Amino acid sequence: MLSIESLHVTYGGAVQAVRGVSMEVPDGKVVAVLGSNGAGKTTLLRTVSGTLRLHRGRVEQGTVRFDGTDLVTKDPAQAVRLGLVQVPEGRRIFGRLTVEENLRAGGMGNRDKSAKAQAQQRVYDLFPVLKERSSQRGALLSGGEQQMLAIGRALMASPKLLLLDEPSLGLAPRIIGQIGEVIAEINRQGTSVLLVEQNATMALGVADLAYVLDVGEVSLSGNARQLSETDEVQRLYLGHDGGDERRVRVPSGKKLSRWTA
Repeated sequence: MLSIESLHVTYGGAVQAVRGVSMEVPDGKVVAVLGSNGAGKTTLLRTVSGTLRLHRGRVEQGTVRFDGTDLVTKDPAQAVRLGLVQVPEGRRIFGRLTVEENLRAGGMGNRDKSAKAQAQQRVYDLFPVLKERSSQRGALLSGGEQQMLAIGRALMASPKLLLLDEPSLGLAPRIIGQIGEVIAEINRQGTSVLLVEQNATMALGVADLAYVLDVGEVSLSGNARQLSETDEVQRLYLGHDGGDERRVRVPSGKKLSRWTA
């Protein structure tokens, strides 16, 4: 589905943010990208979603392809039409618009009324509280509810690949766990996910594959569960050494619990 090969990205022609990154997001999988601030995670998503140029970034070398289509030359609108939709860091919902108006904005590119109605019902099934608050302004929602709305707005475009940039940022641990459940459910429904996260416990718990970025380069990659058991990931991202018996738990169960943040 998504293939990135030997990607080099700079800002302003001087600051090198990504150096020779190669990775893949297979169809139907959740792929996590871990790393500290400044590791190049957000730059990677900007490159995939077509928003890199808006931040004065430029691809110097490498290829980014989605279902065989070159993404480097695409703008954000073209990326969305191809099936790539990003949920930005910090949610960035339209605070003055209602929940329903935010969702309508997410589906504006789809002229099929039936498809939009189905997408909206999917969002309300995932997040019942959004249906309850459909006439409430986005700015009046809690942080967790705003994250629901940001994800729901992206799902209105019926993406093939959902790009999530730090969805757990600034949220309480209980809500972060529910985000993991939602990501797993979205994937079970057939949407592939590229998840950029600092919260390794949640990310590795839902991902099939994972990559660790360190100063713009891939330092580790592989099966998410196996990666979570390596000494380096245990020490740097999970807060304990390899001798600790604690492990990341993968969310299980077929039904999504009601999110009532």
